[in-house]
Amino acid sequence: MDSSTQTFQPRVMSIKLWPPSQSTRFMLVERIIKNLTTPSIFSRKYGLLSKEEAEEDAKQVEDMAFATANQHFEKEPDGDGSSAVQIYAKESSRLMLDILKRGPRVKEDGEVLISEKPATRGTVFDISGGRRAFIDADEAKELLEPLKDPGNLFTKICFSNRSFGLDAARVAEPILLSIKDRLTEVDLSDFIAGRSEGDALEVMNIFSAALEGCDLRYLDLSNNAMGEKGVRAFGSLLRSQKNLEELYLMNDGISEEAARAVRELIPSTDKLRILQFHNNMTGDEGAVAISEIVKGSPALEDFRCSSTRVGSEGGVALAEAIGTCTRLKKLDLRDNMFGVEAGIALSKSISSFPGLTEIYLSYLNLEDEGAEALANALKDSAPSLEVLEIAGNDITAKGAASIAACVATKQFLSKLYLAENELKDDGVILIGNALQDGHGQLSEVDFSTNSIRRAGARFVAQILVQKPGFKLLNINSNYISEEGIDEVKEIFKNSPNMLGPLDENDPDGEDYDEDAEENGDHDDELESKLKGLDIKREE
Repeated sequence: MDSSTQTFQPRVMSIKLWPPSQSTRFMLVERIIKNLTTPSIFSRKYGLLSKEEAEEDAKQVEDMAFATANQHFEKEPDGDGSSAVQIYAKESSRLMLDILKRGPRVKEDGEVLISEKPATRGTVFDISGGRRAFIDADEAKELLEPLKDPGNLFTKICFSNRSFGLDAARVAEPILLSIKDRLTEVDLSDFIAGRSEGDALEVMNIFSAALEGCDLRYLDLSNNAMGEKGVRAFGSLLRSQKNLEELYLMNDGISEEAARAVRELIPSTDKLRILQFHNNMTGDEGAVAISEIVKGSPALEDFRCSSTRVGSEGGVALAEAIGTCTRLKKLDLRDNMFGVEAGIALSKSISSFPGLTEIYLSYLNLEDEGAEALANALKDSAPSLEVLEIAGNDITAKGAASIAACVATKQFLSKLYLAENELKDDGVILIGNALQDGHGQLSEVDFSTNSIRRAGARFVAQILVQKPGFKLLNINSNYISEEGIDEVKEIFKNSPNMLGPLDENDPDGEDYDEDAEENGDHDDELESKLKGLDIKREE
């Protein structure tokens, strides 16, 4: 047949997102373990799990989440699995939150006990234990009874994980009025779940009015889907706060208007040490409002504005504002759309943070130019840096040279995450060489998904296996030959647990594989959905 008249049928491709590979499941377990064993606002309230207990719990969480999602998938065998992936991520997050709020187990005769009663440890009154639940007026009376004791010494209350309706809020109102003068810490995170908007706003108004005038150091209003209306419902409480040291507004629907309301309502943030806005829909204009709050917070030590839909304009505003916070120790701006311009702006502020110990800059579209500017700035500052995360930024071997020069100066570095870039062998060897001398505290390095081949994998393995406290090297999802895999395993033969899984490695992979570009890899998409697993509010 003449080729000019031949009809070609388009290929029909079906991409399955479910089930996840064993490597993806393993990485999720590792993320959960990290969340359970990392000090946080939850560990401060409920206690920090041991590594052993976290490993056990993490495996159970992943197994249960997988089973729930798989059961859903079996009902839609002709689907692509995307809804199963969403269920897998949401269920993992929900179960992990339950464990964080449970805290370390208390065992008696081998049985695990989870108390449903209020925790009344000294100055802390906490009703968040047990299952997440609605509470009515009668239950509120019973739960809050210890607060009515005139001899109580409570200075902190935690009402998280219990959903207050109007009747329960009215029970709480006079009790809060009677103790507010001695309160210094209030946790009202996730306390209106499942309520109608009208009821939720009225409950917020009741609590706000009852707590107005208390002199707080700590306030957590996270996971309440407040938006601007909710922020203003807490207006009485917020307006009366002049000595706040910690403020958490995570997963609260903080839009541009809501961010402006926060800036407007809080009269003073000059003592604020921790400010966290994770997982909101703030955008550029909202970031500008947040930047005004940051400028008024010279004592800030921990700032988190991750997953907030901030682009270049908002990123520049935040970068310039952060430069005024000379006491900053931890900075988390992950998963925004900063781009090169905002990355360069941030690099100009880096020198202001001599005490910086952790910086999280993954998935910011920095590219080589932005990454180089930041690495060059970090090289000459932050001598005590322990965590550097800059994954998913399209960094090539060109940008790796600056990162290597920076890393070489960071002798206290514990964790280095450079996954999902384009470093290839040249870039990985540059950075590996920079880690060769010293770096005795290095424990984790992630070079996964970087088009690495045999030479790069072997070189970095030889460097890291010698580190005394090293725990995990992730070089999965690369192009390492079978011979290279064998060599790496041989290098780690005496400590195999230090080498992460390699089941997604493609020994025959090409840098520009046509089918890979056209179809994508189903686990890459799955990983992106599970990336940065964090605590999310149950819908």
